[in-house]
Amino acid sequence: MDTTRVGCWSVIALVVAQTLATLLSGGPAELRLVGVLFNAAAALSTYLVLRRPTRNRWPLVGWTAGFFGWHATGLLTLGGLVTTGLDALFLVGTNTPIAMLYQAVLATLAGFAVHLLLPRPNRT
Repeated sequence: MDTTRVGCWSVIALVVAQTLATLLSGGPAELRLVGVLFNAAAALSTYLVLRRPTRNRWPLVGWTAGFFGWHATGLLTLGGLVTTGLDALFLVGTNTPIAMLYQAVLATLAGFAVHLLLPRPNRT
């Protein structure tokens, strides 16, 4: 199994879910635009890695690690463990349990994608 391709397709699923949630969030237009632009940049990085899997994939690993951090922070914030003042940004709709489930699923997906995309040492 090619872990790089599986990791890339995981990032594509993550980016699609994030973009849909961003567009449907109903938040301020500026924040939605920034979210869509970040997702577009990650999608471009994913495309470049899929096009040439043997090339440097560190930018994609960085994007995915950032997404993991964002969703982990959202999960901690919605759970009441950390106070960030960003509760409105992490909510998906008005239902906190659904938003927590969304943050948990995307944090897990991003964590696995980082694991799959990290370079492996050559086996000799």
